[in-house]
Amino acid sequence: MTNPSPVDLPEPERAPTREGVLRAAAKIDALLPETPLLPLDLPGGGTVLCKVESLQPVGAFKIRGAWHRFSDLDEAERARGVVAVSSGNHAQGVAWAARRLGTAATIVMPSNAPEVKLAATRAMGADIVLYDRMRESRDAIARAHCAERGAVLVHAYGDPWVIEGQGSAGIEIARQMEQRALGAPSRIVCPCGGGGLASGLALACPEAEIVPVEPEGWDDVTRSLASGRIEALASSPPATACDALQTPFTFPVNFAVMQAHGMRGVTVSEAEVREAQRHAFSKLRLVIEPGGAAALAAVLAGKTPHDERTVVVLSGGNVDPAAFVTVLSSLD
Repeated sequence: MTNPSPVDLPEPERAPTREGVLRAAAKIDALLPETPLLPLDLPGGGTVLCKVESLQPVGAFKIRGAWHRFSDLDEAERARGVVAVSSGNHAQGVAWAARRLGTAATIVMPSNAPEVKLAATRAMGADIVLYDRMRESRDAIARAHCAERGAVLVHAYGDPWVIEGQGSAGIEIARQMEQRALGAPSRIVCPCGGGGLASGLALACPEAEIVPVEPEGWDDVTRSLASGRIEALASSPPATACDALQTPFTFPVNFAVMQAHGMRGVTVSEAEVREAQRHAFSKLRLVIEPGGAAALAAVLAGKTPHDERTVVVLSGGNVDPAAFVTVLSSLD
C-alpha cells in the first residue's frame, strides 16, 4: 500500500471535546429525529440495546459528523467547497450536507466501493474521484485536490468536528436510556474503521466502556491500542465484505481519545459478520451492511461481555441488494 507512514500524519487543528459533542448533538436534534434504540434478545440469553443508525437519511451514522463539520464552515470556506475521503457512507453524509448547504463536494472513493454507495453519492450531486485502495493513498489524493482548489478537507474520521458529530449518537443513547429509566450505558460496542465513532462515543459517554470492533486482518486500531502506538494495516490484508471498515491506520486525533479512554479492540470473522446480518434481519427486521453489523457480530460470538445496559451500534445499512440476498440464503 502507498499510504504514508502513521508517523507522518498531520496534527489536528484542535482536539475534539465533550462540549463539542454536546454542541453537535444540539444541531442534530434540530435537524433529524432520533434513531431507535431497540431491545434485542440474544440466543444464549440476555438482552442488549441496538442503536439503529442504519435508519438515518443516508443509511448510516456518518451524517452526524458531516453535518457538524459543514455547519461550522464560514461563508468563504463553503464557497471554496470541500473534499472528503470515504468508502461510501461518509461520502453520502458529506454529499447530503453539501447539497443542503449549497456547497460543492468532491469525494475520493475506492474504485471497488459498492455500486449502491457510489450511485447514491452521485445522485446527491457530489463529484467522485476513484482510486485503487491497495495501490494509492486516498489521503494524498484528497490533499492534492484541497491544495489545488483551496477546498476544506473533511476527513472520514481524522477530523475533530467529525469525531464530535459522531459522538452525538452517544448523547442520544444516554438520553433514550434515561427516559426509559434504564440508567446510563455500561458498555457501547461499535464498528470501527479509523476510530471516529469510537472516539466520539468515548467523549459523549465517558463512564461507559467503549469496544471498537474490526474485521479480521483489518485490525490496525486493535493492534494500536494493544501496543500503545499507532500501527499501520499489515501488508496484503485479506478480502472483507466490511468495506466501511477498511482503513490503513487511525489518526493521532482519534488515537489520543481512544487511548485515554483505555479502549481495547476486538476482531470478528466474515462468517460472524454474516451471521449478525442474518440475526438483525430475522429478529429486528433490519437490513444491515457488513461493516454495520460488526459490533453485533462481536456480541453474538461472545467476544465481548454484555449486560442489560450494553448498547450495540448498528452503524449502517447501505448494502448491495444482491449481496444481501446471498447472505440471507447462505449457511456458514
